[in-house]
Amino acid sequence: MAQNKALVVFQGKQIRRIWHDEQWYFSVVDVVEVLTDTTDAKDYWYRLKKRELEQGVELSTNCRQLKLTSADGKKYLTDCANTQAMFRIIQSIPSKKAEPFKLWLAQVGYERVQEIENPELAQDRVKQYYALKGYPKDWIDKRLRGIAIRQDLTGEWKNRGIQEKKEFAILTDEISKATFGKTVHEYKRFKNLQRKNQNLRDHMNDWELILTMVGEKATTDITVSKDSQGFVECKDSALEGGSIARNTRKEIEAKTGKPIVSKENYLGLVKRREKKELPSK
Repeated sequence: MAQNKALVVFQGKQIRRIWHDEQWYFSVVDVVEVLTDTTDAKDYWYRLKKRELEQGVELSTNCRQLKLTSADGKKYLTDCANTQAMFRIIQSIPSKKAEPFKLWLAQVGYERVQEIENPELAQDRVKQYYALKGYPKDWIDKRLRGIAIRQDLTGEWKNRGIQEKKEFAILTDEISKATFGKTVHEYKRFKNLQRKNQNLRDHMNDWELILTMVGEKATTDITVSKDSQGFVECKDSALEGGSIARNTRKEIEAKTGKPIVSKENYLGLVKRREKKELPSK
């Protein structure tokens, strides 16, 4: 298994890894190159270790010198780090890619044979990731359920001729606009999410997550029921699925007298939590 997956890809760039001591170890210089876009990752890594050592931190303590295949096809001893050690290294590298890379690393770093037999293990890791970022348990449960529903939907789209990334984005926008009156990009701006790599769903409140699930689950079931094929038919089904979620939203808003579409996001959650933790005077 490990030999067949010695290369993994993050944002189009390959990262070498090797199965060692029952866990994955990743090439440090490959990760440095991805995060910094430097033309000399080896030199960057050398200077980073030297700088941190001067501050009393030994980054290479938990690294292992393991043989990885280089560009010339030969194997050389290379600094490698497991997931835990790599998280520590990432903290020392200023990069806008750090957060999405951490999530990616959490997903691929602990890959195990057991996870194939028991997918709940992978879910547990994602739960831990969100918990460390401060999300409450009930929100995390909804987020994970939403991921599963999303995967079912995209699986149906792929089976029905939707292959291009642009078409996936358009269909997703159809559901979002029908449900909330905003495309994904418009919604991100509404919530003041300024970085391109920020995931809108990670900044949704409970009802926004639930209605997103309703829209995508309804779209999946309608797509299957109608046996929608190709982009045009799948787009019609997406609009119908989103409309169901929109009607649900409007009924709730009519009963509660409160809008569901909210500027609230994860950044606000952090601020509220920090405010709660402030000692009382």
